[in-house]
Amino acid sequence: MNAIVKPQALSNPADARAASAERVEAVREIARQVAGPAATAVDRDARFPREALAALQAAKLLSAHVPVALGGFGSDIVELGQMCEALGQRCASAAMVFAMHQVQVACLVRHGTTPFFQGYLEELVHGQRLIASVTSEAGVGGSVRTSICPIERLPDGSCTVRKEGTVVSYGEAADELLITVRRSAESVAGDQALVLARKSQCGLELLGTWDAMGMRGTCSPGYIVSARFGDEQIVPAPFADINAHTMVPWAHILWASAWLGIATDAVARARAFVRDTGRKLGGTPPTAARLSEVSTQLQLMRVQVRAAAASYAELAARPDGGASELSSVASAVQLNHLKLSASRLVADICTQALRITGTTGYRNDTPYSVARHLRDAHSAALMIGNERIHAANGALHMVYRDEAL
Repeated sequence: MNAIVKPQALSNPADARAASAERVEAVREIARQVAGPAATAVDRDARFPREALAALQAAKLLSAHVPVALGGFGSDIVELGQMCEALGQRCASAAMVFAMHQVQVACLVRHGTTPFFQGYLEELVHGQRLIASVTSEAGVGGSVRTSICPIERLPDGSCTVRKEGTVVSYGEAADELLITVRRSAESVAGDQALVLARKSQCGLELLGTWDAMGMRGTCSPGYIVSARFGDEQIVPAPFADINAHTMVPWAHILWASAWLGIATDAVARARAFVRDTGRKLGGTPPTAARLSEVSTQLQLMRVQVRAAAASYAELAARPDGGASELSSVASAVQLNHLKLSASRLVADICTQALRITGTTGYRNDTPYSVARHLRDAHSAALMIGNERIHAANGALHMVYRDEAL
């Protein structure tokens, strides 16, 4: 595989673009040579995509978004979206693990302004540590903006927390956990904080297994997480800002990028099937019309996802990081639209690919198989449930003004 360029400040925009393209190509190669060949076993055995993560770590890409001043590459969300897309074409589980990790890194890069977090980011660069999130919580009805799990402060100055996370992706494989909690027992349920806990500071009580329909390699059972940590490990920024400025935008954009990768490969397999059928028939097969239709859907999805990444990158590059725009109702509505649209399109596209490929696409043992793609695609509507997002968007639309109307 191609070596990653050494992190360095590149003042020439052309050099910066070339370095970014080199990193994306390195991920494509990892996807082709490592993630793809292991994808069947990852899915069949519902195991962590360890080969792909090891290759990404060796290329120093778990810290890609960390600023150059701290030893990272300073990769923006556009570049990381392309990486997620490339991985998604070969192994959706590897793409989703990488995407979720980068969301956590982005939260620390933007909001972890204290010496502790700056030191941790340097540690992340050198050790290529994997961060999982504990945002889901039993007893709050699926809301990530509410918590019944408070931080408790002990007489010795340390803090403890005990949280029942209903879904904790790759928790066993992670080195650190980024946990959403209520700021204190006296705080209202919506007054949350974000805590970075090291695995050595945590107790994990497994709540069942992960035998899921799709995204099997994300290894996402529930855990009761008990942690004891220092006050300095609480991210200083208000969680409302972390959520609006970073967590939601990065999650929706990078998840959608991974889904775009799934859809892209499903269409590629359908196209290969149509071409091979045409060669055997000596002409254009009837399924070519359906191929045109699904390719149109894929192009729509590609434009939506990549435009959202570019728009966010432009805001993030502003002196204030686009804080006012990202805190607006319009931003919340548009990001929700992206998630809703992308999650629907990936399932629709994979279903159309199955209709084109027929039995050969339905089977697991053919080069045209889209069975895994379709199963993975149906997870998209469940990651922050679409019904919940529609309900939230409905309320926002009561005050949202679409300037295009």
